[in-house]
Amino acid sequence: MTDPAQIFSLQGSTALVTGASGALGAHFARVLHAAGANLVLAARRVEALEALASELGPRAKPVPLDVTDAAAVGRAFDAAETAFGAPCDVIVNNAGIAVSRPVLQQTEQDWDSVLDVNLRGCFLVATEGARRLVAARRGGAIVNIASIGGLRILQGVAGYTASKAGLVQLTKQMAVELARHDIRVNALCPGYVETPINRDFFASEAGQAVVRRVPQRRLGQPGDLSGALLLLASPAGAHMTGAALVVDGGHSVNPL
Repeated sequence: MTDPAQIFSLQGSTALVTGASGALGAHFARVLHAAGANLVLAARRVEALEALASELGPRAKPVPLDVTDAAAVGRAFDAAETAFGAPCDVIVNNAGIAVSRPVLQQTEQDWDSVLDVNLRGCFLVATEGARRLVAARRGGAIVNIASIGGLRILQGVAGYTASKAGLVQLTKQMAVELARHDIRVNALCPGYVETPINRDFFASEAGQAVVRRVPQRRLGQPGDLSGALLLLASPAGAHMTGAALVVDGGHSVNPL
């Protein structure tokens, strides 16, 4: 029988996490670090990255990154290779934004800004990381943080749902093309997860109405995503590629 501690281990891996200055990105970084990976913490808010790196210790390096800037993406991967001596073989595409407005009130700028970060940015990071793995003849795992909004409708976030649907499809496309290089590409699709940014809304009457539509009758917590993330990032998911793994308390299958 395979030892679960071994198949979920990331010892010897180098993981890059985008959007690592936010609550979910920081949580993902801590999970991968605890599994043994070296960490490249990437985001625009450098002070938050430096605080997280200080918490995690010498196996974590903060790197400033705007995922919409192709040159900056290249520099982030260069910094990772300089720091840890190998290409990033785990890539977590977590950077993302949303603009909440009815579709008829959404502006061209709203649309462009969301698609630029959520879809184009993920494309730039994933393809740059994959090129380096192919050149080094190394396999790896790319985990795109999508959303149940890529699989169903969420009110008032047209750009967000379109970008996440595109990210799910990009995941499948890359999975097929990169399988022969031993690079797995999967999407993690969370439902509503409580963070400091949305906590006040979900405490409101409108927010509680949303929670009541979740069959488990509760919001997700960052820890609810830990097992799914490790499955997709580690050897435990060696035969998984092109999957969109949903973690949402049953929300996406609820017909209400």
